[in-house]
Amino acid sequence: MSTVWTAILAASIGCYGLKLAGVSLPDFLLNHPVVQHAAGLLPAAMLTALVITDLFDANGRYGADLPLLAGVAAGALALRLGGSLPIVLLVAVAVTAAIRSIA
Repeated sequence: MSTVWTAILAASIGCYGLKLAGVSLPDFLLNHPVVQHAAGLLPAAMLTALVITDLFDANGRYGADLPLLAGVAAGALALRLGGSLPIVLLVAVAVTAAIRSIA
């Protein structure tokens, strides 16, 4: 088995274990305020990690351009105006695509 398949298998088992732990933990632990607060912060942290890793190309060079930055700014504005995550992502993608199609 190659290293890639070993990593895929290990990641799959890890994800399954996390899912199983989530449904197996007792309610008093899941309803603890610290756990609730951390769970509320996880989507923003994961989205930030995705954005940061996509800003750099394979050689480690900064790859953001004006349309991408405009899309991020539009998404931030939509978030500030109270948009949900799907709406924020849709706004960011639409603005980025519109500016790239013009330029």
